[in-house]
Amino acid sequence: MSSAARVLELLADRGETLAVAESLTGGLLAAELTSVPGASRVFRGSLTAYATALKQEVLGVDGTLLAERGPVDPGVARQMAAGVRRVLGADWGMATTGVAGPAMQDGQPVGTVYVAVSGPGGAENMASLRLNGDRAEIRRESVLGVLGLLCDELRANARTQDTEENGGN
Repeated sequence: MSSAARVLELLADRGETLAVAESLTGGLLAAELTSVPGASRVFRGSLTAYATALKQEVLGVDGTLLAERGPVDPGVARQMAAGVRRVLGADWGMATTGVAGPAMQDGQPVGTVYVAVSGPGGAENMASLRLNGDRAEIRRESVLGVLGLLCDELRANARTQDTEENGGN
């Protein structure tokens, strides 16, 4: 089973929805999710905020953060995930931001990627990836990285819920 299929199955089992905000992946994450039959049960949609201004104007990323740190930053990834969740009305949001190459961006080397997830009850997680390869490989590995991050978060979130429902044992 693909990572995208696994994530969609976990969300469907929980009756929850998903939205994605993409920068360096430019729609590749949404394409991966929608390649899975039945994705529409869970997947609400995506925003490709490739331009830095859109991260602020559409997703609500803090303008001061963008001005001081640039778009390739862990805080930006977190705010993108939370923003797309809010804007598209989903239970979970995922985000990708980074440098796919061929050249450095805002002082960040090629292969610097941040992925984040945001979910119900304040659930959130972020991962810093240092990827090698050409532009296509970096974009592909970014997609796999954020899908893995959400899968891990869903599993951890389910364990927390099970513990709470069983009296903390």
